[in-house]
Order: sequence, then C-alpha cells, then structure tokens
Amino acid sequence: MYKHIIWDFDGTLFDTYPMMARVFKDLLQENGIDEPLEEIITQMKVSASAAMKHYERKYQITEAFIANYKEKQKLAVVEQAEPFAGIKEICSYIHTTNRKNYLLTHRGESSITVLKKHGLFDCFSAFITSEQGFERKPSPAAIHYLMGKYDMNPSESIMIGDRDLDLLSGKNAGISACYFSEAHGASEHADYNMFDFQQLYEIIS
Repeated sequence: MYKHIIWDFDGTLFDTYPMMARVFKDLLQENGIDEPLEEIITQMKVSASAAMKHYERKYQITEAFIANYKEKQKLAVVEQAEPFAGIKEICSYIHTTNRKNYLLTHRGESSITVLKKHGLFDCFSAFITSEQGFERKPSPAAIHYLMGKYDMNPSESIMIGDRDLDLLSGKNAGISACYFSEAHGASEHADYNMFDFQQLYEIIS
C-alpha cells in the first residue's frame, strides 16, 4: 500500500498545457510568427524550460518575450485551470485515509493559489515549488528532502506525473513512479501507467 503520494502539477493535477500553449501562440502571433498549437503543447510536455530553449533556437525569441510569457501564463492558469476529472475525489480519499499528498512542481507559488481556489490545499501535507530552490526534476533532491522530513518508507511512496522527468525523479529517489496520460500512452520509466484517476484507487491500495 502506498502511504505517500507525490504529485506533479501541470498536466497531472491540472489540465494546464492547452492554456499555456495558447498564451505562447498568441504572443508569437503578435510577433508575426504562426506556430501550430499542438506543436507548442508537444514541446511544453517535455518541459517548460526545454520548450523555451527550443523556440529561442527556432525563432530567436528574447528574454523579454519569455518574461512576458511567464507572467501571462501564470495569470491564465490561476484564472482558468481546472483539475482533471477525479482529482478532487482521489486527493480527498488519500487525505481521509491517513495517507499523505505532496506537491512537487517547477511552478512557483501560483500552484498553491490554484490548489486553494479549488479546495485542494487542505488535502496536501507539503508543497515543493520553485521557491524552495531545489534542483529541477529529474533530480531526486526534492523527493529526498520529503522522504527525510516525513519519514517516508520508499516502498510506500510513489511519484505521479505526466512526463519522463517526473517519473525519473521518483526512480532516482528509489521510489515507485506512475505515469498519467489521457491519450493512453505508456512510459518505460513507470511502474504503473494510467489514463483515468479511477485507476489510482487500485494502484495505491
């Protein structure tokens, strides 16, 4: 049974990629660049930093452009982001069955604002955001910190994410990894693959 569940934010708890990509596409269009929305989403699902580097190379976008994008997408996520179907229920179930949810995201404090907005904040025991300054995933540093602080048994701990870097951060820390993909995808780095959060009840039991 898993007692410690560590969650990624973007693309795992909340369906944020479409709105993040739309903000980016609109800014590109303001600069006379037309890039397919699906291609932007694909790049962002690798990682936000990788996407920025990709478009820096492709279109020579500036630091000012990136800074503008970060502010606009943060506002869009706070105003528009919705949790995936079943997230509220599974997080509440974990919390009320004396297990623990943890957040591990490269996003800043806006992630906590969104959790509060949707009534999920109290379901979580700890929040690791960019503000703490840990090495970025797939480094296991943040998970090692959580394991030490909350006396987590590796065999009872699992990382849930939608990207390889999420899964690898878990595997590098010596815990299990669960891949979430609405498109029914699978990852070679995952111990479990799921496309619906109803499946998680069985995985963690």
